[in-house]
Amino acid sequence: MTDTRPPVDKTALRDAASVIVLRRDANATPSVLMGQRGAGAAFMPSKYVFPGGALDATDWEVPFASPLPAPDHARLEADAPAGIGGALAAAALRELWEETGLVLGEKTSWPGAVPTDWQGFADLGFLPSAANLHFVFRAITPPGRPRRFDARFFLIDAGAIQGDLDDFSRACDELSHLHWVPLPEARALNLPFITEVVLAEIAALITTKHALGTPHSVPFFDNRGPRSEFRRIGL
Repeated sequence: MTDTRPPVDKTALRDAASVIVLRRDANATPSVLMGQRGAGAAFMPSKYVFPGGALDATDWEVPFASPLPAPDHARLEADAPAGIGGALAAAALRELWEETGLVLGEKTSWPGAVPTDWQGFADLGFLPSAANLHFVFRAITPPGRPRRFDARFFLIDAGAIQGDLDDFSRACDELSHLHWVPLPEARALNLPFITEVVLAEIAALITTKHALGTPHSVPFFDNRGPRSEFRRIGL
């Protein structure tokens, strides 16, 4: 079938979602899931990043077994289009599935037709769940880059993932060297600047003894105007 959709302008500012999966096994240093982008990628070649990517049109229609927590949903829609909170959550879970093969969902059937990108997910018997996603960071790529994103970062506890946390056999080939990186070692990798900043924020948010939750406020690096601004959403 011929794709009749208009081509995506990849130089335009696009909404995006990334997922920081935090693993806190007993008696082990907390770690995060990261992979390496290809050396030939137009955006951040060879850099280690979290699973993530641009918002797709179909993300606006994805049903959830459980919705985003209300405070996180409200913050995602601050200074953003109405209804985008759920779409960003769907994008985060879709990218996690596509790039790592990991499932964040609940065992139940889909209410209606399954989008193509979600067919493998649905075939395993799951419907995506956003209940364990927490919005923790927002950053807009500065002007002049080959790709620009209005990226929202979500934090989830790996304990909410269904199945084997070390099984990446269903992942696509967009990220290589997928592995769990201890937090103290992650910042020594070849990272984009904003990923370094997010890692520092995550380290400040967590302890090994407490459950994850909605943070007091969300840092926002806003590069839409002629000068960079830093503010916090939720204060």
